[in-house]
This record gives sequence, C-alpha cells and structure tokens, in this order.
Amino acid sequence: MVAIGLSAGGVARIRFAVSCLWEVVASLRVLRDPGDHAVHLPWVRRVRPRLTEARLVGPDAGLLWQLVPAPPGYLADFLTPPPAGLHADLDTELAALRDTPAGTVRAHLDLYPGARTPALAALHADPVTGLRRLAEEIWAYWRIALAPDWPRLRLLLDADVSARARRLAEDGAGALLNDLHQQVRWEDDTLLIAQRHCLAPDVPERPGLVLVPSVFVWPSVLSVSAGDPPQLAYPARGLATLWERPPGVPDALAAVVGRGRARLLAELAVPASTSELARRTGMSPGGVSQHLTALRAAGLVVTHRRGRMLLSARTDLADALLSAAA
Repeated sequence: MVAIGLSAGGVARIRFAVSCLWEVVASLRVLRDPGDHAVHLPWVRRVRPRLTEARLVGPDAGLLWQLVPAPPGYLADFLTPPPAGLHADLDTELAALRDTPAGTVRAHLDLYPGARTPALAALHADPVTGLRRLAEEIWAYWRIALAPDWPRLRLLLDADVSARARRLAEDGAGALLNDLHQQVRWEDDTLLIAQRHCLAPDVPERPGLVLVPSVFVWPSVLSVSAGDPPQLAYPARGLATLWERPPGVPDALAAVVGRGRARLLAELAVPASTSELARRTGMSPGGVSQHLTALRAAGLVVTHRRGRMLLSARTDLADALLSAAA
C-alpha cells in the first residue's frame, strides 16, 4: 500500500493526461505476462511476431524490454515522466525522457534486483547515450505495436476523460477518486493505492495529481507516487470489447431503422468520430453524417466535442434496442 497525501490545494490541481509512454510501458507488461491480461490476447497474437522479428521483445530484445519486467517487478519511474497537458504526443514525451538527469536514471536502476545485464550496465554508465538508444527503441516499438491502433485507442481514452471529468464536476473529487479502481480509495485527505510488493514511501502532501487513463494497465493500476506531480494510471472504461469485431447487425433492428443506421449503432460500442465510422463501415463520411443526424433526432446517439473532434456515442435507449433485437 502506498499513501499520497492530497491537501485541499492538491485536490484542486487534479488533472487528466493521455500518455503515449504510459501505453508503451503498460503494453510491454502485457506482452511479458499475457495470461494475466486476457482481454488483450487478440492484440498480443497480432503484434508479437513482428515485435519478435524486430528484436523488441523476447530473449534477444534490447534495452526497453529489459527495463520493463513482468508484474509485479520494479518499473523505473523515469520511463514515464509527467505528461505535459492533456495530450502529450510521443515526440514530446521522448524529449522529456531523454532529458532525465543522469543521477535520476542511476538511482532508479539501482533499485532493480539482481546483476545488471550488459545493456542496463551501459545505461547506468552513460545515461545520455543510453537514453537516446532507449528513445529509438521506444519509437520502433510504437510504430509496430501501437501506432496502427492509436486513433481507436485515443478515442476510448478521450471518452474516459470526458466521463471522469463530468463525475468530478457533478460529484466532487472524492467520488471521482473512489470510482477509479478497486485498488484505489481516497479517505481523510489521503489517496491509498494497493499495489503488490509496492515499496514506495508514503508522500505526506503533494501539489496535485495526474490521472492517466490507460488501455493496457488493466486489470491493475500503476503509480509514480514520488514524482512531481505524482501520477496514477488506471484502466479506462470500455475495454471489454476493444479488440472484438463489432457484432452483426440484428435483422429486427435493421428492419426498423435501416441497415446502415443499425450498423452504425453496432459500431458505437466505443465513441467514435464520423471519419472513423466511415473507415470501419465503408460508408462515405457524408452518408455517416446523415445517418448520425437521424439517430440523434431519435434519441439513439449523442455527440460531444473533444478538442477539434466530434465524437458520437450510443445512448442507453440504443443499448436497450440492440439488446432486445439480438
């Protein structure tokens, strides 16, 4: 158990961030122990052969693979510097990683158990060169493992941020924090995080907290408690069907609303943009837009803005119709 003290000022500075680096680190832990992350097995089967061929995972893999052990092994905090803003692109995060002070890198490496491999020893001896090498490996890993799916993953993460931000606005910080995960609870101005074999010291008071929704951290949570500010990565909502193919369109529903609109409702298990729906269904963006307008008018779809993007989602009524027609 680790405890992070949050004063009234700290609670006021809670913010969200979507992080590419957190997804890199968490997804590598999935590849280390896929049996404990069953929901991601379709992704593992798809990407592991290419990653193995590129020597980014497996016994011949390089520095990145050696820095990310299977859970619950120690994970160096310098791998996940605090993201800047709500959305930190990978280039920005890698720049922050490369700027990690040499003393910080060495201090974190000293916490790894056992004898250092040659790659870890080289990073300890020359952090500047080692961090450049690590950033190159992360970029190669990202290109193979995550970039093809990132638009879809980003939509899911953005939808989680929107829902949590509404919860914060409507019910306050306590309700938000106590709803993140069963391993997290907030009481007496302290955030308590239950993590196996967590040796992090308690933090009496911190100036804020960064909440990082993650696809791959499921089914647990990950935290950087001593950072400035501390971070907590938690599973985003909507993961259960992330890698599943959309269900077939129920004939009964298609007979009522039309096959095209029924197909869009089936695809909207996770909020999506018009362009993403067009890509998935093969419809034109204009056709998708017309169908969404009709579905909104019928109370089956709602649309909200996320930055410069409009995301559509099913309503509870649409979920009930799909369930009844299945």
